[in-house]
Amino acid sequence: MLGIQRLWLANSRPRPWPRGTVRVPDVSRRGIYAGHSDLPIPPVLVSLHNASESDEARDWIEKFKSRDIPKGTVEFTYSRSSGPGGQNVNKVNTKATMRVSIDAPWIPLWAREHLAKTPAYVSSSQSILLTSTVYRSQAQNVQDCLQKLHSLIVSAASAGLVNEPSPEQQERVRKLALADKARRRQDKEKRKEVKRSRGGGRGDWD
Repeated sequence: MLGIQRLWLANSRPRPWPRGTVRVPDVSRRGIYAGHSDLPIPPVLVSLHNASESDEARDWIEKFKSRDIPKGTVEFTYSRSSGPGGQNVNKVNTKATMRVSIDAPWIPLWAREHLAKTPAYVSSSQSILLTSTVYRSQAQNVQDCLQKLHSLIVSAASAGLVNEPSPEQQERVRKLALADKARRRQDKEKRKEVKRSRGGGRGDWD
């Protein structure tokens, strides 16, 4: 009985990770969307067809503008930079490379078509790739990437907005429609006059 207990204890102990293995944190308790819990959820709009849908998109854009993209929502890698910084860039991994899937749930559906047309889009991985070597500090280059991504998403989300015509534009359209209607009425009256004159002419020949 004692031998069975020892065998059970040995098998129940956690085994060490193999050398060279990178352990991935377990996110099951917090949920896979925990990293972007601070970002507003975009409305489910594949494209913007009218002013009502554009109003929903504008509301989301205004909320998104006031938020920062958390670092945990994207993937970062670091390398040595060839940019400004003197000898420091040859010793420290200051260059920041950021990647995020274009299908991330916090990126609006209606903005993805525009994002896919930008130079930052990588079609092979269907992701957005941005880099920064502006600063000597790795942390500053990380923030620069996040700010670039923030501006890119705002621009893409705003590209397809359908603007509601102003009161002046609506009045101009109304006047143009009235003028066109009056012109058509005049043309119709002229055609009637021509028909009458032709009918009267034939009566004189009888």
